[in-house]
Amino acid sequence: MNRIKQKLQEDHKLLSIYFTAGYPSLDDTVPIIEALEHAGVDMIEIGLPFSDPLADGPTIQESSTAALQNGMTTALLFEQLKDIREKVTLPLIIMGYFNPVLQYGVEAFCKKCQKIGIDGLILPDLPFDVYQEEYEVIFEKYGLLNTFLITPQTSDARIRKIDNASDGFIYMVSSASTTGAKSGFGTAQQGYFDRIASLKLKNPQIIGFGISNAATFQAATAKAKGAIIGSAFIKHLTQNGTATITEFVKGIR
Repeated sequence: MNRIKQKLQEDHKLLSIYFTAGYPSLDDTVPIIEALEHAGVDMIEIGLPFSDPLADGPTIQESSTAALQNGMTTALLFEQLKDIREKVTLPLIIMGYFNPVLQYGVEAFCKKCQKIGIDGLILPDLPFDVYQEEYEVIFEKYGLLNTFLITPQTSDARIRKIDNASDGFIYMVSSASTTGAKSGFGTAQQGYFDRIASLKLKNPQIIGFGISNAATFQAATAKAKGAIIGSAFIKHLTQNGTATITEFVKGIR
């Protein structure tokens, strides 16, 4: 069974951490993954940096720019990860924009992911219908789960369509804004969380955007399976380097 699906069956709230490959330093990718597993996170999203990250807030944009300046490329990321399964057992997801995948070659990218031991992809700018028509067969061929995003603006009908097409978890974007840490969730967001819970979808939901500390993690997971922390973790890396990753994670739960 796919490692993501196995993890989703565990009886606790899941903490997924996102970071940008090649940041803060080019060779930090694998040490960060190993430190996150040691710290007790449940899943890891490896950000593939892109030159035009429109959906990302300033923290992730800046880390992406720095990673590219450090020399990070798709080919180099695969080289860094080639032996990752000798040490790491957690589900690993590559998250990024579709353009670098397209440039690499979609089937070649997916084949490389399978060889390395990547469990899934999150490509927010790959349209749902295009994925189903052109790429779903390729993803399935190489055992990769494709995770779709929903937002407060996504209609119930669209959400059910995404739910029916999914086979892992649904990435539930907490707001319509770009990524970034928030101090808490407002009434509108709580209403959105309630609305999605009431739909009783077959796939669990993991909430991203705006989770930065124990309080927001608990609020986000009150009615969802888990939450994703990205910007707050990258800020921690920027300020503290890679030495205190365990302390960051233990401060969340």
